Amino acid sequence: EWDRWLLMGLIGTAVGTLGFLIHQIIDSLIKLKWDAVANYLQVSKRKCQCSNLYLSTGQDGNIHMTWLCALGFGLAMVVLSSGSALFVCPAGSPCGLPEIIGYLNGTSIRHLFNIKTFLGTFVSCVLAVASGLFCGPEGPMIHLGALLGCGLSQLRSDTLGIHLPIFTRFRNSADKRSFITAGAGAGIASVFRAPIGGLLFTLEEVSSFWDVRLAWQTFFCCLMATFTMDLLSSSLCGFVYRGHFGFFEAEKRILFWVENLLDMNILAFIPTILLGMLGGLLGALFVSLNIKINKLRMRFFNSIPKLSLRKTSKLLETVLILVTTSPLTAMAHGGEAGHALSIPHAASLSGAAALLVENGKQGITYLFKRGTHEEFGYASLCTALAFYFILSCWTAGSAVASGLVIPMLYTGALYGRIIGLILVSIFGVQTNEYGAWIDPGLFAAIGAASFFSGVSRLTISLTVIMVS
Repeated sequence: EWDRWLLMGLIGTAVGTLGFLIHQIIDSLIKLKWDAVANYLQVSKRKCQCSNLYLSTGQDGNIHMTWLCALGFGLAMVVLSSGSALFVCPAGSPCGLPEIIGYLNGTSIRHLFNIKTFLGTFVSCVLAVASGLFCGPEGPMIHLGALLGCGLSQLRSDTLGIHLPIFTRFRNSADKRSFITAGAGAGIASVFRAPIGGLLFTLEEVSSFWDVRLAWQTFFCCLMATFTMDLLSSSLCGFVYRGHFGFFEAEKRILFWVENLLDMNILAFIPTILLGMLGGLLGALFVSLNIKINKLRMRFFNSIPKLSLRKTSKLLETVLILVTTSPLTAMAHGGEAGHALSIPHAASLSGAAALLVENGKQGITYLFKRGTHEEFGYASLCTALAFYFILSCWTAGSAVASGLVIPMLYTGALYGRIIGLILVSIFGVQTNEYGAWIDPGLFAAIGAASFFSGVSRLTISLTVIMVS
């Protein structure tokens, strides 16, 4: 079985490298976009106490040019992203996770593991996240991991005309599904830096055919993916060598790094139960609303007889979503709207724009911060929650390769922090160890897990991912 373990290690290494490339390219594109936008911003700024987010305090910037520049970059990215998913991917699958689950449970889907599908999904995922749409790279990473698992285990491509005469004994349906399962688990493990979480995700969500041997091999694959991702991230940032190769800093290795961990109090379980129920209700609402949106979407697009016009209409829908989304993020970066933003008394729309700036991962980190009771008020959090809930629900299922994990965590973190602020308003800011659990950042983390669980119905793997 040495060759099977070798292949599992190679798949994990390849998936970890791919995950590193995706995150680095996304961060580089976001930096490029906001560096260009900064040319139109001549405003004085001061730093938010809880994060590295800079908030505008002057009116010298041109909000109209700021918005147009951000919109122009976003439109270019989203058009290329949607075009890649629609015109490059033969399968035309924006996300791929439902198709992967269907394939592993016996459904045959054409072009699902095509090299064009790989390239189209990769380009679409990177540009969609960098454009400013409310989405993440998690779903496409699972698809890309499964694609690598299939390609490396079979070592043949009908598109490229490659048929290597090694590992031929794995060219059967059962082994192929095993490697695809491991690749999908490695994809989620590399995103969240959680190898056990990737294993449990495949067990809970992806595959229906399982045995102990496959579990150990999938765990090894996930472990190699996480190790490779951490190793490359330890010294490279924006593809620039920063030194300290192989030095795994906890702050960089853990996706949502939180300082000042709190001791738990039995009383904290009362609002936790409330958050769990709220997560189930809002999760059901999100799924129901998304199903209705997708039914309307399918009904409208299927009414267009010509295929080229149908694909063009899908592309225009993603453009419309971005045009709706972009004013919020542009407002957070300057001009007259930015002038209204001051901590702790933030104007609701500008404060919400600051929460929604750049990408969800950074915003989640802000919301999880401890000891930041006065950073964001009720109006900002409620406004951001309404916008993020609706726009992320609309984005899910559109013609771009996008994931729902970051939107789910962000939405839950917003209402979790609102519950935390309510507790602070009732009991006040607690300075003693006994009452330190009354912290909005703590309940933001619990809220994130509750909404994620309410939408995905995951329990064990989600818990491991959140605490890893």
